[in-house]
Amino acid sequence: MALYETEEKQERALLVCLDTGEYDAESSLAELSELVKSAGADPAFTLVQKRPAPDTATCVGSGMAQEVAELCRKEELDLVIFDRELSPTQIRNLEKLCGIRVIDRTMLILDIFALRAQSREGKLQVELAQLKYLLPRLTGQGTALSRLGAGIGTRGPGETKLETDRRHIRRRINSLREQLKGVEAARSEINRRRKKDGTITVALVGYTNAGKSTLMNQLTQAGVLAEDKLFATLDPTARALKLPCGKTVMLIDTVGLLRRLPHHLVEAFKSTLEQAATADIILNVCDASSEEAGEHLAVTNELLQELGSADRPVIPVLNKWDAVEDRTLAVRVQGAVRISALTGEGVEELLKAVEENLPQKTFEVELLLPFAKSGLAARLREEGAVLSEEYVEEGLRITARVDERLYAPVQEFDQREKSGVL
Repeated sequence: MALYETEEKQERALLVCLDTGEYDAESSLAELSELVKSAGADPAFTLVQKRPAPDTATCVGSGMAQEVAELCRKEELDLVIFDRELSPTQIRNLEKLCGIRVIDRTMLILDIFALRAQSREGKLQVELAQLKYLLPRLTGQGTALSRLGAGIGTRGPGETKLETDRRHIRRRINSLREQLKGVEAARSEINRRRKKDGTITVALVGYTNAGKSTLMNQLTQAGVLAEDKLFATLDPTARALKLPCGKTVMLIDTVGLLRRLPHHLVEAFKSTLEQAATADIILNVCDASSEEAGEHLAVTNELLQELGSADRPVIPVLNKWDAVEDRTLAVRVQGAVRISALTGEGVEELLKAVEENLPQKTFEVELLLPFAKSGLAARLREEGAVLSEEYVEEGLRITARVDERLYAPVQEFDQREKSGVL
């Protein structure tokens, strides 16, 4: 008997946007389409309706709601996705009318996060956000919450009868918060040790799919998943990066940001985002080939301001510069570094910009270390940048670039200081 592999059928979705003038509907719909692709579905059709305000029963007007239902039946679509947050009543009415699943923008993003989370902390944060989103939506959804199955909007903590019980969900939320407190305490201890050891942290922040993971791989060979998808990576990654001056810093890749990122996720991932906001240097990475590059930079800067990082140096990084067709029309930002994380173009300039913003500046020293102090030479090679070294009768003559912390234990052997040069 022959066995045949069957591919899982890709869900086909209808995207619906209600344009009330609050935001750029066209850009938001294009972003929703990318989110749907990242979730593994096909954004087969889109509909846009202009209204001064959402309809309380079906979000869109009754005529548009009928048009949505007819298109779903005619094209045999699998689900409808609205580019805004829907109420439980609106979801129930639309599902009854269309006969298929209806989800909103928030539910879609939560679903993608559930799909991407790998670490224990990431999974806890996603489940907490999903349950907080689900709790106020229990009333009025009837049997819809008892459904089980596959597909967009069904991943994560699940929707069994037991889990939709208010008291059970509240207990689970409290449990998740306690578990996250433990995870956050452990991370705070790691950060405290880094500060005690004088470790400088550089955080990669920015709009999702800007190329942060590709840049992380280019700089550190970290092996982080890098795909042309929104939220391809969710969990933060930290790797050591040695700068040309010899200084080693800790490079941290963080979760991507998004226009109108649901407040449930901002709140759930606040501790992770704060890790980036408290870094010594912040690299605000954006896709320079995007027409909305300037807005993407602004979205990130706004969130960083909210997290209290106004006093830290932020370096705008215009990534994917090789993909910019007309560079005369590209976004212009003061102090920006133009790079291609994929090809390596501009990476040297980026590292120089990081060096210029180091809280501890490096400087050149000429040392004569006695043979008995060879351990200091090994430390200079590891933590500094050794420019030259030569064994002489008195010991090891070495020229190196160091910072104040590394200079302290070797200061007595500085030949320029003894000769009155410094």
